Amino acid sequence: MTKPFKLPDFTLPAPLTRLGERLPQLPPTLALVTGLNLALGRMIPREPLEPLIGKRFAIRVLDAGLTLRFAYGSRGFRPIFDAAPPDLTISARSRDFIALMAREEDPDTLFFSRRLLTEGDTDLGLLVKNTLDGIELPRFDATRLTPAEALRRLRERLATPRAI
Repeated sequence: MTKPFKLPDFTLPAPLTRLGERLPQLPPTLALVTGLNLALGRMIPREPLEPLIGKRFAIRVLDAGLTLRFAYGSRGFRPIFDAAPPDLTISARSRDFIALMAREEDPDTLFFSRRLLTEGDTDLGLLVKNTLDGIELPRFDATRLTPAEALRRLRERLATPRAI
């Protein structure tokens, strides 16, 4: 039996943070809202999200220099471009966001250890946390990202004959 992969503790280097701050934020924001919209109705039910309609959010990945600004509306998630302040900002290092996705860490632990920060409407923050806690998402398997696993999958794919 293989031992479960434990995400190492890391912080992206400061030069990468400075670079990320200078890059356009739209491409990663589009990736985020596209992923969220693809999950709507499939993995994320729309009904619990109704109180979020019209709310503006920012996700700050502190060590990557990224600030992803988006809103939720009746048609789904969309990027926002104006300078109006978000209703809720959630900030953490990239490692902590990955740990949340992998369900290796829970939001309460990260919050109380001051590794996950929220600013803005605290009631909205609690609503978002409780909504996310209630959603049954498939477990994110970080072991699939290791170089050895990627090579194993590539070899397997190349060895499998494909119909033309």
